[in-house]
Amino acid sequence: MSEERGKQATILAALRSRISDGEYRPGCNLPPQRTLAEEFEVSRDTIQRVLEELRIEGWIESRQGSGSKVRVTLPIHVRTQPKVPPGRIALGPFVDRAFAQPVVELDVFTFTSESLDTHMRLQAEKIRNGQIPAPERITLRILLPSDAIELPYPRARAARKSAPDVTELNRILQARTREITRRHTSLLRNALRNLKADGLVPEVEVMVREVPLVPTYKLYLRRGVEGLIGPYKIVERTILMDDDMEIDAWDVLGLGSTLVRLVHDEGDPNAVGSVFMQSWQEWFDSCWRRFEPA
Repeated sequence: MSEERGKQATILAALRSRISDGEYRPGCNLPPQRTLAEEFEVSRDTIQRVLEELRIEGWIESRQGSGSKVRVTLPIHVRTQPKVPPGRIALGPFVDRAFAQPVVELDVFTFTSESLDTHMRLQAEKIRNGQIPAPERITLRILLPSDAIELPYPRARAARKSAPDVTELNRILQARTREITRRHTSLLRNALRNLKADGLVPEVEVMVREVPLVPTYKLYLRRGVEGLIGPYKIVERTILMDDDMEIDAWDVLGLGSTLVRLVHDEGDPNAVGSVFMQSWQEWFDSCWRRFEPA
């Protein structure tokens, strides 16, 4: 990867993370291109290319003379929230704490891996650019809903005029969700595995296991240390397809949900955080063993 492409990837991951964590909220403008160029110490041409990629991915919309604005309807499952909201925790700092350790161990149960992909690629770029020390080992385990089960969402609410019937719309929505999951799982897996291939991290293991379960919540665990859990919110929204077809659907988004952080208390096994970590880690491990491929 050239130095210029490396800078673009770093900026792209950083802006995705800021949107995902709510620093740039839906409907709000991003900082001007000149401001971003000064912050990241790159040319405005580089910022323009990054913004165009964000637009293509569905994170922002741009209009001549109006700058770039975070889309009200973000890509599926993005977590958005105020930067420091009482009672709500962002995923970014959690991942930062994990990668500040010499050994990174993360267990994740999620509907797709989209938000996780954003943060994993950001950490990978930080390691490549020397912004953080390279860990000795990275182990990531992910549980995802199996392709063999029918997803309860997204689901079309009704067919518009001149559109396929609801059954066909549901098939289209399900296929879109599966493709989102495959794409982002592949991207994050490659981002981490390439750290080992390029000699930056000695040991990297990314394992993905499909389970016949559809999560109603997202779960992130740092084994024996801390965990985040939060429900998915079912919402009515219009999904814009790649061919510009609009589908009114019931869907799940991280928008508006609360990620709660609980921490293991080494001095008190009966503390709320300790019980939380033990019970959910045991649940995750049991699912991991139960659905091990034959």
